[in-house]
Amino acid sequence: MSPTSSTPAAGASLSAARRSRELTDTVGGPVVDVLVVGLGATGAGAALDAAARGLSVVAVDAHDLAFGTSRWSSKLIHGGLRYLASAQLDVAHESAVERGVLMARTAPHLVRAQPFVLPLTPLVSRGQAALAWAGFRAGDTLRLAARTARATLPAPRRLSAVETRHLAPALRSDRLRGGLLSWDGRLTDDARLVTALARTAAARGARILTRVRALELTSSGARVRDELTGEEGVVRARAVLNASGVWAGDLVDGIRVRPSRGTHLVLRSDRLGPLPAGLHVPIPGETNRFVLVLPQGDGRVYVGLTDEPVDGDIPDVPEVPETDIGFLLDVLGSVLEVPVHREDVVGAFAGLRPLLDSTSAARPTNGPRTADVSRRHAVLTSSQGVITVVGGKLTTYRRMAEDAVDAAVTARRLGAGPSPTATLPLVGAAPPHALAALRAPRRLVRSYGTEAPAVQALADRDPRLGERLLPDHPVTGAELLWALRHEGALDETDLLDRRTRIGLVPEDREAALETVRALVGEDAARRG
Repeated sequence: MSPTSSTPAAGASLSAARRSRELTDTVGGPVVDVLVVGLGATGAGAALDAAARGLSVVAVDAHDLAFGTSRWSSKLIHGGLRYLASAQLDVAHESAVERGVLMARTAPHLVRAQPFVLPLTPLVSRGQAALAWAGFRAGDTLRLAARTARATLPAPRRLSAVETRHLAPALRSDRLRGGLLSWDGRLTDDARLVTALARTAAARGARILTRVRALELTSSGARVRDELTGEEGVVRARAVLNASGVWAGDLVDGIRVRPSRGTHLVLRSDRLGPLPAGLHVPIPGETNRFVLVLPQGDGRVYVGLTDEPVDGDIPDVPEVPETDIGFLLDVLGSVLEVPVHREDVVGAFAGLRPLLDSTSAARPTNGPRTADVSRRHAVLTSSQGVITVVGGKLTTYRRMAEDAVDAAVTARRLGAGPSPTATLPLVGAAPPHALAALRAPRRLVRSYGTEAPAVQALADRDPRLGERLLPDHPVTGAELLWALRHEGALDETDLLDRRTRIGLVPEDREAALETVRALVGEDAARRG
């Protein structure tokens, strides 16, 4: 698609009409090669991987695209630095490679370099500072080993106290020795990455069916229910991939997941002032853990994250306990001139990491299991023949998907070659020079890539759609209409909570709800 195109990529439009048509063709229809259950990053990635190999694919989710963990991340694409500290060189290298794939080839419109400052306050000893600096230098070595260009990720460097305060004016100046500047990959939005994956898979022929719940899995398919109508039926498949994350054990016996909760706070940007860079805030008493301060460019800042075990039933939407909020505020307050108070927290969200219990009885098909379940993913085959992919992290979703489809191809003797996804651009992707030439607002380019002119064209044709939904948030009606027509959004919750991030702040969600409902109703009436 050309940089000035005003139409979506061919075959990549997801809509209510397409869902209805393809659901009718799928349930009770011919056998497909691969059924994927779960449409987070890994599931959508598996659907794309299988479709890109020429296999027929159906992918279902009980809710929406990116409904689970894939919308609750830090929005970072990590290069593997944290894994070097525990000598997990293979995991660190894999993360660095996958970061480079996203930034340079598959999604340069969605992933860009993010600078971070680690302030050297009195709470950071000179020994800790030396250790952190060595880590950042090692991270740059990882970048080099992954063949990621210096132009894509700049080198780390030391900062003076003046430079540190320039990049983070909210920092306490008293006895500030300077700072350490490092770089990592940063997503515009994790849920938008999943949407791009699903739409790219759809362009390759995959049937992407949201609001379709898998009730029972077997090696030959699944019994499913349309959550919009309550009707049940069967989808037949030669291979079944369970990519349902923290809910994987609900569908397959022998899969035991130990969820870990990661919590983020949402603050208004004006509370911390200008933030040209994010912050690494050392957690007192820890040598390799930080609280991250992440400016979003939409009037908000995220502060996270925690790492707490979760027991009991797994909710659809995790709640944020006050203990997590208090912990993050305490750590953040240790470096700020003016502390952030509880009333400054306008929103909070928590994601559950799907960590595999190493005592799982399922049989691995992806090499030996690891005792460190939080660092590696695994592909497991149940006694019923269902293939489950679990563990891992957002950065390595593509490798997880590739390994899962490899297992399905081998186990079911499917006619498919190796994965091409390491060089397959997602919908909207283009080289930096092409993205820079687009005639559209930069904010839209960072979310829609080469489709940004098409989104802007909606606003140009109807000035009402060019208006912001909220005075202090940049999302316009044109983006919501685009999501309904081309990104598979079915209702106001999809629009507020996943295609945009308005819903992260309850006050903003309530203020926008009536307008969004009206737009959904108008579009439905237009379609008849």
